[in-house]
Amino acid sequence: MPRFQHVLFDLDGTLIDSAPAILSSYRDAFEVTGLRPAFQIDASIIGPPLIETLEMLAGDCDKALIGELAEQFKRSYDSTGYRQTSAFNGINAMLARLKAGGLSISIATNKRLRPTLLILRHFGWENHFDAVYALDLFEPRLPNKAAMIARLLTDRNIEPAGAAYVGDRSEDGLSADANHLPFLAATWGYGSLSATEMAPHWRAFESPAALADALLATS
Repeated sequence: MPRFQHVLFDLDGTLIDSAPAILSSYRDAFEVTGLRPAFQIDASIIGPPLIETLEMLAGDCDKALIGELAEQFKRSYDSTGYRQTSAFNGINAMLARLKAGGLSISIATNKRLRPTLLILRHFGWENHFDAVYALDLFEPRLPNKAAMIARLLTDRNIEPAGAAYVGDRSEDGLSADANHLPFLAATWGYGSLSATEMAPHWRAFESPAALADALLATS
């Protein structure tokens, strides 16, 4: 039996290349509102939740301003923008192998739930995942990814000893650590993880195939 029976995945930068879609919708939001972003809108901004990113880009935390930007972003992204998303090479084969191997796989993402579900449908992945968690799945909204992972583990009665979290950013690794989960770093995406950011106990994988090999290996 594989060591991990449950695998939790980040979405953006791990399973999907959503950069073109996300960046296009951020640019649309600033263009429609007539605001000039305080920082360059490029792949380095992808990962944190929408409001946090908009506050950074706007250089402002004014609720009315950020609310307007958020609505414009959602209008763009949820209508047509998300369709610019692509799956990283090898992801479809990896997911098929994990399912065929009897592993339970879930998603825990900072992305809002609505576009997450749209994207899963876009790729025909609706039946791949046993659970799909997003920060806005609950009311009140979950505060961060660590809390989201904790909620998923509790709700699904998943023991950390038999689970792992896969992501592409240091936030993902720290969220896994907070829940006593092994962290498996997907280095094929556009995450901010560098050699200096990798904690000694984290494991890095250069391809989805290599990750699948590790996840399906018996302990």
